[in-house]
Amino acid sequence: MELYQALITLDGWTFLAQICNLMIQLVIFKKFLLKPIRQVIADRKAKADSEIADAQKLRTEAEAMKAEYEQNLQNARTEANQIVAAAQKTATARSEEIVGDARAQAAALKQKAEADIAQERKKAVNEVKDEIGGIAMEIASKVVEREISEKDHKDLIDEFIKNVGEAS
Repeated sequence: MELYQALITLDGWTFLAQICNLMIQLVIFKKFLLKPIRQVIADRKAKADSEIADAQKLRTEAEAMKAEYEQNLQNARTEANQIVAAAQKTATARSEEIVGDARAQAAALKQKAEADIAQERKKAVNEVKDEIGGIAMEIASKVVEREISEKDHKDLIDEFIKNVGEAS
């Protein structure tokens, strides 16, 4: 038991030596181990801060590029809409021009047809007048040849109407 008691007893000189040994170890650790560790940690922190700053710079640049891309895309859409609107206006104007030309041609054809119809009508009227004149001359010559009674007069009128009906 004495052996165990020697382990538990406190000796002043041993205690003092152990305290001095601990202090020396702390100074050595601080000088050779703590300073390099702090330096490594400071270097890593500086590197991390640098990478974070670079990432923020890249992010800012990316956001600027995205905004520029979106602006260009909006401009392209606006320009495309303007081109489509101009094409629609041009198409509408061209279709109105074509319709106007077609109407003018139709009006000219109609006018020509009406003129042709009027000319044919005049021609037909003139032919009928000539025929009526011829028939009237025949009747007049028949009247002159003989004296007309009332019955002959009616017969001549009926014959005239019959000839006019056949001529038309």
